[in-house]
Amino acid sequence: MKNTAPLAETITATPVGIGLAGSLRRVAARAAHTELYDAVPPSGDWVRCAQALADPEFFDRWRSRLGDWLQAEYGHAPARSTAGYVLSWYAHVPASIAALLFHHERRVPRLHPGELSFRLGAARPHPDAIALTGSTFACLPDDPAAGLPEATVVPSERALAAVLRGRYLAHVRRFIGVFGPGVRFGRRTLWAAATDALDTALWQAGLTSGDEGAGVADATLVLADRFAPFTSASTLRPLPGGSAGTGSGEQAWTRRREGCCFHYLVEPGPAGVCDTCPRRHAP
Repeated sequence: MKNTAPLAETITATPVGIGLAGSLRRVAARAAHTELYDAVPPSGDWVRCAQALADPEFFDRWRSRLGDWLQAEYGHAPARSTAGYVLSWYAHVPASIAALLFHHERRVPRLHPGELSFRLGAARPHPDAIALTGSTFACLPDDPAAGLPEATVVPSERALAAVLRGRYLAHVRRFIGVFGPGVRFGRRTLWAAATDALDTALWQAGLTSGDEGAGVADATLVLADRFAPFTSASTLRPLPGGSAGTGSGEQAWTRRREGCCFHYLVEPGPAGVCDTCPRRHAP
């Protein structure tokens, strides 16, 4: 039976294998804001991605719960804001687990909705934990697990980046196909959020582990160009006057968001517009 304690808590007690579960245990210790599991725990508000994508009304219920939270926090909950938050939050689930495993392990899981679940926070209803229950992955020829039957070996980091991009695309395309008809967003808004989630997740995987430059390199490898339907290549750029080197411990990069989360509608004025919002920065 799989251990359903947070993997970061079991890292010293559980033997580290060479398969994907071993990767998750190693990565869990470096995931700053998200708990990682290799099985869905029996308690908590867990959502299986496959079940969510089979039930479009789930996203209506999620938005309603989020609306209650926004109402309590800000006094109102515009429909575009609840849609924008949920759009971004869901896309970050496959993006985050893919980015963490790619950055730290040079592995890419299947990202199939049947093998991914997330937990909604008890107060703020955002994904605060992810469970990856699959065992198959793509890796490089020098990976110690390259000979395992669950491993698919690709010849280079560029090829592995293409696998990540393709698997993330397949998952998010299904999500947008289910979520999109229920919101008043155009195609570009939907795919801009998906692009932002992937670019940000790769960057943050490096930033939170103390090597921002390596995260930037990953983002520019995976999003080296505008691969449609993604809306741009990586938009990461050095902060003015900052050091763009690696391992400095301070954020030296920023990015221009491709899409808007519509937070400004719940918090009007300059404070409500994110620093990276396209409303602030022209392409």
